[in-house]
Amino acid sequence: MELTDNQLEVIKADGHLLVTGGPGSGKTTISILKGAHIAESALLPGEKVLFLSFARASVSRVIEAIEYEQKIPSEQKQQIDVQTYHSFFWRILKAHGYLIGLPRQLTVLTPPAEAIALSAIRTRYSPASKLSDDDKTAKRGEENEERQRLAMQEGRVCFDLFAPYVSELLHRSERLRRLLATMYPVIILDEFQDTNEPQWHVVQALGIFGRLIALADPEQRIYDFIGANPERLNHFRDASAPTEINFSTENHRSAGTEIVDFGNDVLAGKFQKKNYKGIELGVFDPFLGTAMTKLVTMTYAARSRLVATNKPDWSLAILVPTKKMTRLVSDMFREPPAGMQSIQHTAVIELEAAILGAELIAHLMQPNNDGQHFDTFVGLLSNYFLGKGGDQPTKGALKEAARIHDAYEKWHYAIAIGKAPHAKSIIQALSAVYQEAISIIFTGDPDKDWLAVRTALEIGDCPRLKEVGNEVRNIRLLERGSQLRQELTQEWRDNGDYENALAIVRKAFIQEHFATGGKPETGIVVMNMHKAKGKQFDEVIIFEGWPRRKRGKIVANFDRIVRNNDREEVNSGIRQNFRVSVTRGRSQTTILTPKDDPCVLLL
Repeated sequence: MELTDNQLEVIKADGHLLVTGGPGSGKTTISILKGAHIAESALLPGEKVLFLSFARASVSRVIEAIEYEQKIPSEQKQQIDVQTYHSFFWRILKAHGYLIGLPRQLTVLTPPAEAIALSAIRTRYSPASKLSDDDKTAKRGEENEERQRLAMQEGRVCFDLFAPYVSELLHRSERLRRLLATMYPVIILDEFQDTNEPQWHVVQALGIFGRLIALADPEQRIYDFIGANPERLNHFRDASAPTEINFSTENHRSAGTEIVDFGNDVLAGKFQKKNYKGIELGVFDPFLGTAMTKLVTMTYAARSRLVATNKPDWSLAILVPTKKMTRLVSDMFREPPAGMQSIQHTAVIELEAAILGAELIAHLMQPNNDGQHFDTFVGLLSNYFLGKGGDQPTKGALKEAARIHDAYEKWHYAIAIGKAPHAKSIIQALSAVYQEAISIIFTGDPDKDWLAVRTALEIGDCPRLKEVGNEVRNIRLLERGSQLRQELTQEWRDNGDYENALAIVRKAFIQEHFATGGKPETGIVVMNMHKAKGKQFDEVIIFEGWPRRKRGKIVANFDRIVRNNDREEVNSGIRQNFRVSVTRGRSQTTILTPKDDPCVLLL
């Protein structure tokens, strides 16, 4: 590639470095070339350049970019180590956590397991919207105390504690700081503007003996809700006095379009032009059928354009404002209105429910070797409802878990005293579907066997298990060649059954969280706008909800880019999030908004 003047400045710069610029300005690409240059000219044997990013999608994109850059010799590529912040912190904790009082043996407390562990505390409180400030503080305090207890006493560490513990380790141990600086004398920090306070403290410690290269878009900070600070770049300037290079005028991702110009004007709240090359605005009538018909036809058109390019790995993202919209669009793509052809796609959803559902299916694939198989099955279903909402469980889900537990206690008691369980017990339907599932004769093909169990749940007469089956449709870990598929296959070869399927599935989800080898999404992908950060697609369609009216007046306005589509709700964070979504597209971004109440950010 032909380097610009700014990119050449990055290559030449010594010491700490701060590279700022907008979406697609080339910060990541030049940082890779910078890392290769350092590997060639400054690293000793055994040393590596470390590239840290928040999202696995970003890590995958960086790894792909490294492989794509043919000018980098293979030995230099091997000296660039790309990881997520979480995976890097976990490696440090596993090796050195005992120095701050953690047990020698540590395990990851995954978000679903964390939700289950904290469910007893959360059950005692009203929903967040009904809590006073004092109650919110008390609830947070209890949750944090339990997280600390789980880590310090049981060695089960949740993700939110990774950075605080690593920060404590590094600030207390000069030897550990020097050790890491020896391994990684240069660290590249992607999306630096989104670091929260504990992560920033880790970065400070790493910079004492190491060299830091921070990549940041000052206008792309959308993680304020987890502690990102608008002053973070100034903190870095004050602490490290870096050389600064500004890429704000460059655009490599969507070159030849005005997508970035449009995104910047959204941020400023003032449009400079009536039309922007690469931006298409569309409207739809505010009803489910007409809205979805518009989205489906626009998706057909975008898919046709991309297929016509003959690009084998084309990508189209459908970005929506809420989790609920992600599911709605995914369901509608499977069965579009008016008999239209279904759209093959991938839905990126919150995975707590899908993971807990996958555990239940894995258990049903295991043989009953201990006489406790049904007990465990009911317990896993109860855990599904305790944990499916993550850190924001609904009262309904928590009550459902309690209802299952109580019904099973009564079921057990009736059997123990020689009586038939109550005919209307919810365990009756659970038991019937359970019996259908465990009677399946497995083939040794994990994909077919998994699908057979999932289908048994979906077609059975238990609505709770139907829900589980539908959730697990979103699991992609059984794709051909995946680690989970290989391990389940090997389990069958070794034992003639899936004796350890539950343990294998749990392990696979932890590995998946830390994995860096996945490919960026291809084909059609449906996701929440927040999840698009760090990603890029050939085309993007942004689709929002619409108002519900009664006698001509709006009575509800959910699933909008701006809350209730109310101008009073517009703030810098909402504008930044919308800009991030708009600028994910390389060649075109299409925005679909209701005809009678268009998005206020577009007016």
